[in-house]
Amino acid sequence: HITPEKFYVEACDEGADDVLAIDRVSTEVTLTVKKDIPPSAVTKPIYGILGTIRLVAGTYLIVITKKKKVGEIFSHVIWKATDFDILSYKKTMLHLTDIQLQDNKVFLSMLNHVLSVDGFYFSTTYDLTHTLQRLANTSPEFQEMSLLER
Repeated sequence: HITPEKFYVEACDEGADDVLAIDRVSTEVTLTVKKDIPPSAVTKPIYGILGTIRLVAGTYLIVITKKKKVGEIFSHVIWKATDFDILSYKKTMLHLTDIQLQDNKVFLSMLNHVLSVDGFYFSTTYDLTHTLQRLANTSPEFQEMSLLER
């Protein structure tokens, strides 16, 4: 959900009430609940957050907008991210000079080119960042932690 002040990323898991709120001015990230999302927010489906990047115009949020199932590992679905959106934290570009606008446009073009290269994979239930051997040598507590906690 997008408002002029914040991005709200709503969890789609059954029974989940958590919402990640990203302040577009301070860039502060907080956890809130669904009822805090303003009804005026523009809703856009996404499948994940790739990350943030700082360019000339400011910070951008990179989100996955399309995915394709490519397989399974031990009954965990593996997805390929096939399309992305680059969302600006800034509401306008009026603070930039013509040269800065042009530089930002070039950087966005370069970023779009990198994102168009094949090979961004993810799973919402399996850790693709570690080998099976390493995962076998970790504690059950480690395996139950979210990637963010690790």
